[in-house]
Amino acid sequence: MLQLTRPLAIIDLETTGTNLSTDRIVEIAIIRVLPDGSTSVKHKLINPEISIPKSSSDIHGITNEQVKDAQTFKQAANELKQFLDNCDLAGYNSNRFDIPLLVEEFLRVGMEFDTKGRKLLDVQRIFHMMEQRTLSAAYRFYCNKNLEGAHGAHADAAATWEVLEAQLVKYPQLGTNVESILKVTGEDEIVDFARRFTMENGIEVFNFGKHKGRSVAEVLKMEPQYYDWMMKGDFPLHTKQKLAEIFNRAMLKKG
Repeated sequence: MLQLTRPLAIIDLETTGTNLSTDRIVEIAIIRVLPDGSTSVKHKLINPEISIPKSSSDIHGITNEQVKDAQTFKQAANELKQFLDNCDLAGYNSNRFDIPLLVEEFLRVGMEFDTKGRKLLDVQRIFHMMEQRTLSAAYRFYCNKNLEGAHGAHADAAATWEVLEAQLVKYPQLGTNVESILKVTGEDEIVDFARRFTMENGIEVFNFGKHKGRSVAEVLKMEPQYYDWMMKGDFPLHTKQKLAEIFNRAMLKKG
């Protein structure tokens, strides 16, 4: 059994697409696991306020008609944020998609959802290290069951929780708490969730474009117009937030 010292929220999203800057949540499920092993669930359809493409509906089965009377993210944001209060976060490919998109949605409605101090446990990372498969295959492999309702947020979040518990039994070297698991899998040192920046030797560096590999702070000092270009560009809000933090820090040092 996973031994927790604080609640663990297992998150799964269904969305209008996969672009962090432009796509929106249409369904969210969160399973909140307490240290005593008890669970509670928050499951909502969300009106994305944009059209759901047929290609996305074909995957998750959620149509514009189904969400037209649902809460918008802005209307649901306070309730979701409170449910996630004091939780570490987990999911399947969650560090690269679900959590980044959730952070974007909060920022869009003027709310900051700070991940600092939270452990971010991506169950896909364990699976890919050990077996190299998909969630449905993981569920079959670890739990010996077929995943009914795949690409439904609640079914996927519940399957992820079952897979994690089965992984702890199969791989004793993972230990029984979030910290011990992350010691085995490694913990991403995330600057921005879109990975436009990365950390090298404790310094933020660009991970794209003509300045790739160079210190963000040094580039911004020498070329402040690059900051303006990024802030006006089609980058995720979380990337812009982190860029502004680095820029302000660099300007303070410069002064």
